[in-house]
Amino acid sequence: MEKVQGEMEIERWERSEEISDAEKKVIQEIWSRVYANCEDVGVSILIRFFVNFPSAKQYFSQFKHMEDPLEMERSLQLRKHARRVMGAINTVVENLNDSEKVSSVLALVGKAHALKHKVEPIYFKKLTGVLLEVIAEEYPNDFTPEAHGAWTKMKTLIYTHVTAAYKEVGWAQYPTATL
Repeated sequence: MEKVQGEMEIERWERSEEISDAEKKVIQEIWSRVYANCEDVGVSILIRFFVNFPSAKQYFSQFKHMEDPLEMERSLQLRKHARRVMGAINTVVENLNDSEKVSSVLALVGKAHALKHKVEPIYFKKLTGVLLEVIAEEYPNDFTPEAHGAWTKMKTLIYTHVTAAYKEVGWAQYPTATL
């Protein structure tokens, strides 16, 4: 759950560990099953994210006042954003062997969220954490300890690249963020 407004934490610059070829294969195999249910899994991820971190809804005028998870699930705007999030992750997963493409995609995501949407970067860490939770729960037979390790590296890769874009555009509030 969220910490109280006054509690601050300094984020250290995180470096993503190299994802081995075997780990890339594990990520891609699990993701192929996840992405087959793209919209439903994406909606589950966003609902869990907003329930666990309700302050994240402030960035979404279309559904920031929704409290009921069933209402969120029926929201066309939330579903559209879920597809967009899942599409970006899919592009990253499909291109894990092309580090320039991964960096480019995540830089675009980071810059848009920093400059246009003014989203605090810590929400990406929270969202990727929820992503792992939902995948582990929805696909428990696939989410072995090895898969968990690979996906943890993936989570860090996403967060590291997105927050690097924040640094690049001079995000004033980074690296301090409310947890």
